Amino acid sequence: MESVHGVSGNQVFLYPASDLAIVVSEHNPSEGISQKSGVDHARVIADCFQQSTVLPFRFGTVFNDDESLRRSIRSNQRQFLSNIDKLRGKTEMHLKIFVDDCCAKEIARVVSTDTVGRGYLSNLRETATRQRERQTRARAVSFQMHRLFIPLDEEVSCRLTENGKMVLDIAHLIERKHVERYQNKFASTSALMRECQMQISGPWPPYHFVHRLTRGAHLPHQPAAPVPVPAAIPTTAPEPLAAMA
Repeated sequence: MESVHGVSGNQVFLYPASDLAIVVSEHNPSEGISQKSGVDHARVIADCFQQSTVLPFRFGTVFNDDESLRRSIRSNQRQFLSNIDKLRGKTEMHLKIFVDDCCAKEIARVVSTDTVGRGYLSNLRETATRQRERQTRARAVSFQMHRLFIPLDEEVSCRLTENGKMVLDIAHLIERKHVERYQNKFASTSALMRECQMQISGPWPPYHFVHRLTRGAHLPHQPAAPVPVPAAIPTTAPEPLAAMA
């Protein structure tokens, strides 16, 4: 890993921990964590992902010393190995879908109406009805994407933009060998669904699904110390790498 550099340009190296190998770099706490640090962190994970299966640590995970890192890996080793098995040969694809908000004008009209008593309660009921309609539409689009792309797993979130659009962010977990098939399906789907604007990105390391699997893991964020070690966790060579940070 001599040619790979981590946060603040520090050298990245492998730290063996039983059946795992951790990709780490030293970090000076006086330098703080910046947006560029996040980019450096993501680049290391992406480089590891080209070679192997990766379990990314959450960005900003820092250990005070080698022993703290060793204890954390030892206490979570079984879960990490299980997660590597589950994610071996998998990758993450992202879909971003922009849909016209069918209820924006009606909700704005109701909210802006200054009423009291029965009228107020009626407006509350109408607002709730419109919001349910919005949720129903978002679920329908999400279900349609699931049926078309048939992912192994998925994470879906929905938000509203200021210009009256609903944005669905969808992460799909798929086999790495099926990336081209997925991209072809996207091309045909976006041509058919003209009422939606669609964007695709990937393949990515399976960030969403790693963090779901490791949600219960004991990985305390430790305060910065003289020799903190931010980490990434890969499996030992020649097995796939896993990264956490």
